[in-house]
Amino acid sequence: MSKAKLMDFEKALELFEPVIGLEVHVELNTKTKMFSSAPNEFGSEPNTNLTPVCLGLPGSLPVVNAQAVRYSISLGLALGCEISPSSVFARKNYFYPDMAKNYQISQYDKPIAENGSVEIELANGRVVHVPIERAHMEEDAGKLTHVGGSTGRIQGAEYSLVDYNRAGVPLVEIVTRPVFGGEADTPAIASAYVSTIRDIVIALGISDARMDRGNLRCDANVSLRPRGTEKLGTRTETKNVNSLRSVERAVRYEIQRQAAILADGGSILQETRHWHEDTGATSAGRPKSDADDYRYFPEPDLAPVEPSRELIEELRAQLPEHPTLRRRRLKAEWGFSDLEFQDIVNSGLLTEVETTVAIGVEPQAARKWWTGEIARIANERGVDAGSLITPANLAKVVALVDEGTLNDKLARVVIGAVIDGEGEPSAIVQARGLAIVSDDGALIEAIDAALASQPDVLEKIREGKVQAAGAVIGAVMKAMGGQADAARVRELVLERASQ
Repeated sequence: MSKAKLMDFEKALELFEPVIGLEVHVELNTKTKMFSSAPNEFGSEPNTNLTPVCLGLPGSLPVVNAQAVRYSISLGLALGCEISPSSVFARKNYFYPDMAKNYQISQYDKPIAENGSVEIELANGRVVHVPIERAHMEEDAGKLTHVGGSTGRIQGAEYSLVDYNRAGVPLVEIVTRPVFGGEADTPAIASAYVSTIRDIVIALGISDARMDRGNLRCDANVSLRPRGTEKLGTRTETKNVNSLRSVERAVRYEIQRQAAILADGGSILQETRHWHEDTGATSAGRPKSDADDYRYFPEPDLAPVEPSRELIEELRAQLPEHPTLRRRRLKAEWGFSDLEFQDIVNSGLLTEVETTVAIGVEPQAARKWWTGEIARIANERGVDAGSLITPANLAKVVALVDEGTLNDKLARVVIGAVIDGEGEPSAIVQARGLAIVSDDGALIEAIDAALASQPDVLEKIREGKVQAAGAVIGAVMKAMGGQADAARVRELVLERASQ
């Protein structure tokens, strides 16, 4: 992949106004698929969660998943949308190997929800209202795994494997209207919007929203128009971006790439593009189709969806607190600074921290462990931090620290063992013998040995240079395998040195 020419971001903003449109796909966590009784489960053996409906076999007929409809209405209401009294499924015709029946059942001109708005808040305090055009129900496609080559994409692959387990999984696609006025905040707006959608669907309980698993993914449309003009520029659509950080980086990259092309007198090709996390760049996909190319027509095997007014009001009454209001409330309750709270938001672990605090852990301790050690392990393993350990188990580890059984070093060992499946925190401490040594006799023995081996340090301590005690404390902690309370060791070191 040849390296694209990029314009300095600030220079690009001087010449052009960036306009974005975001399409967020949310997989619903219903027990079965959108139009069949096949299990909706992640991680099953390839091509096992299937029925004839999933594969579009002759004679098979789809049946709408009622729970998926309820979830979709709830999401539409949370987005501030109007719920359509009658919405219609349509066939979106195209052929990919991961769509066995050569069309996708979706919604086109009559979606379940329209005309909404989502309020987001950026790290700098700026509040932006993102206009929602529609939210429509559809089924997901299968998954292709490209084998061979260096990128994992179809380019350069020797062959591809198809897994139809995901085909037919219930999906809601949320489409914004063009977002104007973002200026330098445009990349951050894109990321904050996706983060807010993630918070909404988690609060509703309708999706696992694991971006690393594709439960929630974003297609980011970016276009530029010269300053002072009204006509929108040609857009590109960066497909299936699957992390908040990548959404921001992909939008920023496309602004810089498109600006360089336009400034040189070139033109932008309307196309899909792929985001490469390793290089921080996008690459060309395929020419982007317009709606006419898909030959939409009403799905003949499905009746219109006509929710009752009573159902809509019932679901409206069950809506959770809006994410923006929730964040403001939690920040005030926890007493965090802007930077401390943004650290949690950026990590995507607000729910985990909130749950841990609700169990009884101090907010600062919950933040420290989730955004520190647990996030570090998650980054190393390339997984979602929330999947590694439960808030309940973390709370048990923190309780062991608070009661003096563990120090921070030992707590990190226990957390790692819990993540590796060794059992409950207390059982791990007992099985591994990780508890802090509380026997002063054992500590004094180690301290006396350390002082005897460092007479010069002993002399400095007796002269009043108590900071010299650090060398002795370090030696004792090493001798005790880290299983000692450093504060207690320090007390005993000064006490022994004075005798």
